[in-house]
Amino acid sequence: MGAPDLLLPSVGPEDAEKPLYDPEILTRLDWSEVTHMKGDVTSARPGDGLCVRPLCKADYDKGFLQLLGQLTKLGDISREKFNERFDAMRSCPGHYYVTVIEDTLLGQIVGSATLACELKFIRGCAKRGRLEDVVVNNEYRGKQLGKLIVTTITLLAKEVGCYKLGLDCKDEMKPFYGSLGYTSEKGNDNTMIIRF
Repeated sequence: MGAPDLLLPSVGPEDAEKPLYDPEILTRLDWSEVTHMKGDVTSARPGDGLCVRPLCKADYDKGFLQLLGQLTKLGDISREKFNERFDAMRSCPGHYYVTVIEDTLLGQIVGSATLACELKFIRGCAKRGRLEDVVVNNEYRGKQLGKLIVTTITLLAKEVGCYKLGLDCKDEMKPFYGSLGYTSEKGNDNTMIIRF
């Protein structure tokens, strides 16, 4: 008699739509001092047909990985591998905030960025944030979505108690991040930070 078939648990609709982190946090972001966005654009009002929200498993079918592929090399990521990584990140509450912009009319992810929080002993056991994997779909550039996703992550870092947020970027991106309040860190020209 052979080994029994191992069945992977299916991802039902309720699990597929479960957010990586509590979306309520995004409603608490304070946009009152943000001056670099044109109009009244915020994470709560990103524009017609757009939604800013936490990543969910259903985004596997909404082009999330293809979007990341516009940023860097991905490798082969099956649905199972994606779900395993999602579950691992979700099992560490307060550490991973992958945030996406969805074009709800097309059901496609068109922007994304990640806030990764590191627990420290310094500064009274503070948290330091890292801004990672910032990408906007090539077809959506020039519509403030880069500013929107970076500002959302910046405000999110402040909301969850980070004392500073850092990022690594190429020289040609420094003016963009500088326009959003980031400054070069002493001793490392490609690391930029913002302090809260």
